[in-house]
Amino acid sequence: MDDTRPALLALVHLLRRAGVTVPTGQVLSFIDAAGALAPVDAIDLYYAGRSTLISHAADLPVYDAVFRALFIGGELAEANTTALVEQHVPAPADPDGGAAGDDDAPVGVGAVASEVELLRHRRFDQATVAELQAMRLLMAHITLSVPHRLTRRTQPVRRGRTPDLRRSLRGAIRTDGEMVRRAWRRRRSRPRPLVLVLDVSGSMAGYSRALLQFAFVARRPGGDVEVFAFGTRLTRITRDLAGRDVDRALAAAAERVADWEGGTRIGDSLATLNREHGRLGVLRGAVIVICSDGLERGDPEVLRAEMARLARFAHRVVWVNPLKGDSRYEPVQRGMAAALPSVDRLVAGHDLASLEEVGAVLAELGHRPN
Repeated sequence: MDDTRPALLALVHLLRRAGVTVPTGQVLSFIDAAGALAPVDAIDLYYAGRSTLISHAADLPVYDAVFRALFIGGELAEANTTALVEQHVPAPADPDGGAAGDDDAPVGVGAVASEVELLRHRRFDQATVAELQAMRLLMAHITLSVPHRLTRRTQPVRRGRTPDLRRSLRGAIRTDGEMVRRAWRRRRSRPRPLVLVLDVSGSMAGYSRALLQFAFVARRPGGDVEVFAFGTRLTRITRDLAGRDVDRALAAAAERVADWEGGTRIGDSLATLNREHGRLGVLRGAVIVICSDGLERGDPEVLRAEMARLARFAHRVVWVNPLKGDSRYEPVQRGMAAALPSVDRLVAGHDLASLEEVGAVLAELGHRPN
């Protein structure tokens, strides 16, 4: 894939110079589609690019000409990209009267990498629909590694502290009853449950869809992940986010949440969460991630009490606050101030880079100190 990436980015570069609009999200989709081709075949690559890079039928002749010039008519070379455009594609008119693309921009990974870097630091509340779709592809690469916990079940190991009497005695039969080799066992470990609690109230309107996308990709295969949303009341949306179609999953989740972009009652919602899923439910020993700006409209003392109760159930509580993306932010609002004593880590959640930090924070979480 690394050998073909310059050619793929050259195709994107030439299409853009020819006046074809190719958003960054479509570029990432094209690179993922090409990466799934093994080995890379020209016909498959043609249709991969056509289905991911071209949005309008009027751009098909331009795409055909550029693709033919790059992959069929000759070898790719960075030095001849300008000649290829001039030979096969008419340059779009420049408002100043000249031809667009007179300055020869470099072809390579750097052009797309800079766009990806801009997307990583683009605030969710300022992103367009196309940018949110592009961010979705980048979110898929965020790894959420939660701490493990020991189970009651054991497994055989070569070295350990707990003797495996059954295997040891079975082995002694082969040596006339002499226990020459001792067998050992140790407790198995498994990832702790991950619980995402998303604030979808009116004050979080600019971040709700992006955080839902984050919750969708967080439902890793084989992982124990639960997702809840709240405004004025708590709604479980784990099943709505199941499946592979992210747009359908997000639409189903938004339809289920009756108080979407309504008021905010964090304390009452957490009370429901503790009551229904606390003592013997999914919260016990889990890593809980609350995504909210902390702008409580209810009684802050209720929030304080329920957060303390939640912290007793959980292994760790991480609070993701989009407002923390501002360097001037201080958690002095009455809701955030009430919740903070029971929070293990407070991190920002206003862009992709901050969500990547959330993944790093989860990986660093260890045992609660005694």
